[in-house]
Amino acid sequence: MPQGFLTWLDAQQGRQYELHERHINPAFVKTIRTIGFDRNYIRGEGEWLFDAEGHRYLDLLTGWGMFALGRNHPRVRSILEQVLSRDMPNLVRMDCSLLAGLVAEKLVSHACADSGQGLSRVFFCNSGTESVEAAIKFARCHTRKPRILFCDHAFHGLTVGSLSLNGSEFFRERFGELMPGTEKLPFNDLAALERALQAKDVAAFVVEPVQGKTCEVVADGYLEQATRLCHRAGALLVVDEVQCGLGRTGKWFAFQHWREAEPDIVCVAKALSGGYVPVGAVISRAAIMDSVFDGMERCVVHSNTFGQNDLAMAAALATLQVMEEGEIPSRVAKLGESTIARLTEIGRTCPFVYDVRGKGLMFGIDFRRPESPLKLRAAWDALHLLNEGVFSQTVIVPLLHEHHILAQVAGYHTELIKFLPPLTVSEEAIDYFLVAMRKVLDNLQRPAAAWDTVCTLAKGAATQLTR
Repeated sequence: MPQGFLTWLDAQQGRQYELHERHINPAFVKTIRTIGFDRNYIRGEGEWLFDAEGHRYLDLLTGWGMFALGRNHPRVRSILEQVLSRDMPNLVRMDCSLLAGLVAEKLVSHACADSGQGLSRVFFCNSGTESVEAAIKFARCHTRKPRILFCDHAFHGLTVGSLSLNGSEFFRERFGELMPGTEKLPFNDLAALERALQAKDVAAFVVEPVQGKTCEVVADGYLEQATRLCHRAGALLVVDEVQCGLGRTGKWFAFQHWREAEPDIVCVAKALSGGYVPVGAVISRAAIMDSVFDGMERCVVHSNTFGQNDLAMAAALATLQVMEEGEIPSRVAKLGESTIARLTEIGRTCPFVYDVRGKGLMFGIDFRRPESPLKLRAAWDALHLLNEGVFSQTVIVPLLHEHHILAQVAGYHTELIKFLPPLTVSEEAIDYFLVAMRKVLDNLQRPAAAWDTVCTLAKGAATQLTR
């Protein structure tokens, strides 16, 4: 490899799909090429991606919520560069990291900001799924009970423990027997939760205040009542804020929208990384952590190799500082409310739109079979003969191809399109998105529009067959 690494890397541009097809995941490459998403992105800045041809794309996917501060935030990068320049004694292990302590201090202060809750301890890991795995272990250790409750359509990660709490059979199938002692409940159903807790053998109820796969928000009063029901039964309330936390919904943590909600454990990740270095965290009550690490012999009974590494902690600290100084949660609350309201108004003009929902800058559009007119109902039925979920492609494909906006279908076999703008997104970019959405939704009411997308997909698939 030449000494000029970036020069060498530039010379490799354009090989990424070939390399992934050969060595990483050919099925993913085929999917990306079929829908025409195989762009050659070479730079990211804020809410924008840029390809090799100089086109600019509005990123409303943000790495599944990781780029909450936008791509390549200069303040976070600067702090990382400063840390790298110091030759710090990273991960000594028989030592305590100052950076980790400072991040923990900030997380605790924000988790307790709206109440007198005792969320005072933090365990650091490397991802959202690791934070959920830790929460499962901590809950079982503290309560000495076996069962874990979760909700339908939940998504808590894809490692075996968190996968056992996944509300979608699609992700669970073909991986054999998962963790025993788990039970799925209907989302927002307090009666079902109360029944499941009656045996008093539940260690924890794990729930997303805003579901990542549906953008469904917990009903007013739900988390408060779930707190009371869990604590009465000797169970812990675990809120998974891996995607909806850290300012995404207009509060530092989504559970803080309901003042009497008192989770025992909060899982965070994604945005905490600043978009640079993987990091996750579990924030808990002191009594829970003390029951796990209850003596010198057990002081590392749960641990990981890269947790608390200096780069991850510096990225997290820089992210929290930027969010504090920019009063990001307050900004998101205002911009998110107006964006969802405007998108709802646009949706009313399209018979395919069933609902617009979410909170802050985590929102989605749910499409359903229209009641009328007949020609649109027929178009819906024809598409669903091909494959459930194809209709949503009639939205995300033209958004990218015609308007250069990157978004995602929220999950498999769903017709929900989810949007996760950077929390720093400009009002002008939001205006651009809403104008584009109106055009795409208006075009959907032209029956031939669906077949335009089908033809695009068919051409992509045919290309793959000839490769």
